[in-house]
Amino acid sequence: MPQEPFAPSPKPSLRALARPVKAAIASEVVALFNDRSRGEKPVMRRPDGLFGPGSVAWRVHGDVTAMMVGGVAGLLLQMLHPAVLAGVWDHSNFRTDMQGRLRRTARFIALTTYGGKAEAEAAIGRVRGIHDRVGGVLPNGEAYAANDPALLAWVHVTETTSFLHSWLRYGEPNMPLADQDRYFLEMAQIAKALGADPIPRTRAEASRIIAATRPLLLYDGRTREVARLVLEQKAPSRMAQPLQALAMQAAIDLLPEWARRMHGLSAPAYGAPLLRAGMFGVAQTLRWAFR
Repeated sequence: MPQEPFAPSPKPSLRALARPVKAAIASEVVALFNDRSRGEKPVMRRPDGLFGPGSVAWRVHGDVTAMMVGGVAGLLLQMLHPAVLAGVWDHSNFRTDMQGRLRRTARFIALTTYGGKAEAEAAIGRVRGIHDRVGGVLPNGEAYAANDPALLAWVHVTETTSFLHSWLRYGEPNMPLADQDRYFLEMAQIAKALGADPIPRTRAEASRIIAATRPLLLYDGRTREVARLVLEQKAPSRMAQPLQALAMQAAIDLLPEWARRMHGLSAPAYGAPLLRAGMFGVAQTLRWAFR
């Protein structure tokens, strides 16, 4: 009997070979921001929310690297305010669930940025309700309350400034100043809904609020403990460990020099250019994985 001619099996395409790699990377990152044990799934982008597809907030907050690095830098800035730190110290389970606290913050940002208007307003309402129950007395005897407009303003301005600076460093270094200002203008509606005052509506206004608040900042033993727990938290998996370690160093590098000095943190031992190049490579890989 005549035999069929040999036909070699077709080689898999590069796209097919890359698919499981992309899926594995994406799965690890999704786990960082969503608590699967509680059934949390990524927030779906909806055009009927507070912003929309053409907003700067969608652009900045949609980048995993900018959010990871900027989020940690923002926390390190926020905790330098003794009254903000006291709210975490007195009313949070940060010692046993730092990862959960970071996830909840990230989910709030995702819901208010990408969720529908009802989802965003519900998330804001939940946070306001929590703030209304948080208060106490500082070690120096002064009273504090989480719904104090000035404290909410500090949390808002450090968060938005850190996200934007991270995006400028690792995503869009040539972002026009007009778009940077528009980012603060867009985010002002979240700050207003939470009860913050003053609220920056431009990058220059944000810088002035930070400068005006600096005399109130303090670094002490409590700040040291919370910062250590943030920077040394255990990664959710072995695969995520090197990414998390690099992101923590990039967050320290993102801090203003005066904030690094207050925390007693030094510049990266292997040099800022090398660190930034490594983090930029990670950023490109993550964008590829989610593309």
